[in-house]
Amino acid sequence: MTSGDLATRLGPTLTPDPRRVIIKFFVPGEDAALTRTRAAALIDRVMLLDDDETTEMLQMTLRRFGGRHHDLEATFAHHHDLVRHRVPRDVDLSPRARLLVGAYFSHEYAVEAAAVCNPSMVPHPDQSGLRPGQLRVVISLRQIGEGHLSSIGFTTALLGPGSDLIVSDRSGTLSIGRRHRTHHRRDLLAAGLSDEAWDNEVTATMLASLPERFDDDDFEQVLGQLPVDLLTRTTTQRTVEEMRRATRPDSAVAFPADLPLHRRVLWPGTAAESNGMEDARFVQVVGDDGRPSYRATYTAYDGRHIRSHLIESDDLRHFTFTPMRGPAAVNKGMALFPRSVGGRSLALCRSDGETIGLTTLDGHNRWQRPVPLYVPRRGWELIQVGNCGSPIETGFGWLVLMHGVGPMRDYAMGAFLLDSDEPHRVIAELPGALLASADGERDGYVPNVVYSCGGLLHDDAVWLAYGASDTRIGFARVPVASLIGAMRPPR
Repeated sequence: MTSGDLATRLGPTLTPDPRRVIIKFFVPGEDAALTRTRAAALIDRVMLLDDDETTEMLQMTLRRFGGRHHDLEATFAHHHDLVRHRVPRDVDLSPRARLLVGAYFSHEYAVEAAAVCNPSMVPHPDQSGLRPGQLRVVISLRQIGEGHLSSIGFTTALLGPGSDLIVSDRSGTLSIGRRHRTHHRRDLLAAGLSDEAWDNEVTATMLASLPERFDDDDFEQVLGQLPVDLLTRTTTQRTVEEMRRATRPDSAVAFPADLPLHRRVLWPGTAAESNGMEDARFVQVVGDDGRPSYRATYTAYDGRHIRSHLIESDDLRHFTFTPMRGPAAVNKGMALFPRSVGGRSLALCRSDGETIGLTTLDGHNRWQRPVPLYVPRRGWELIQVGNCGSPIETGFGWLVLMHGVGPMRDYAMGAFLLDSDEPHRVIAELPGALLASADGERDGYVPNVVYSCGGLLHDDAVWLAYGASDTRIGFARVPVASLIGAMRPPR
């Protein structure tokens, strides 16, 4: 099934580290089969502690957990603020008691207690201090913890010279950053309303009055200026709720400049991704001004629905998150091209769940219905195919790493080549799989899977980070010339 020995596995392996923990808000009783909050009773019991016991419990908690988290007292203060409405109005808790209340409403969560998998790889923003032939890279990780809740983490590595690979240490306290005020985009709101067929006089009037970028206060101000004859329509309230709902998935987060990248965690921050942020496909893009930045598509999952969302960042310290719109964005597995082609923004997708397609972003920020590129037809891929990250630009064309699913839901990776100027044309493909699970990679959280969310080109070779059985991450290297030489014209 595999195409010779094109891919060489490299030594390092990343495995789940249960020491990588964050603090989550915790309300006793909400994890029970019959949800019944016990918050008020807990606060009453904390209030019965005398000052000495309160101080002792708080100091013991800070000693026990302080070294595992950044600014633990600030987190406890925040969690107290979330439940302070349950404190009787005539009670003034001491600062120590407030922090202790916050501690009781907190718990640790191991972000990768179950698995770490499905990585993508991009050049690091800092390329200083390297030897000839080296490239510093950022590797994004899908981290899976209790309840199959996924978040996005990072690590760094040095590629080269030759086939050398050094993966950096990942130790240290983690941070989910600080959420800040989101500025919504009017064009994305319009695209979302179009997706849901909410095109009426109210939406048209609101969109015409909103600035190109607006926050929630701007929205409410424009809403307050709607003409009375629109406000009194029977459908207006529902329309306004739909407009608010369309902006709720927007969010933004920032991390301290002195916090290393491997200690930053992109944690679900909206209802649309409350059950996980999955399979981020990062790519470095170059704008018209020549400045590089980063984009990533990921799957937002709320427990019932999946949808493609977009991450944007100039420095991998400040991140914004927005939903992607249009018929091509209704499923998972989108991957952006690193630059425009023929003046068009393009992406790979799998909107039908089993075929790799090519989609174009239209002038209204909607990803259009895709053109089929690659359909399952060989034995090792008959169940479905999908991309393994953004296309890689080479002198031969756009190299697409892909995966196929065969008997016993056995995942393997392959490759094909798109024309540089006409990427809707497949000009060559690898007859067999490029990488299949080896004996030591078949067992895990999801057995018999090799899967990547993106590799890159360095020193005439494709470097891959790949998930093995949705449990651990391995690395491989493929000389470009050998890979292209093994391809054949499509049949």
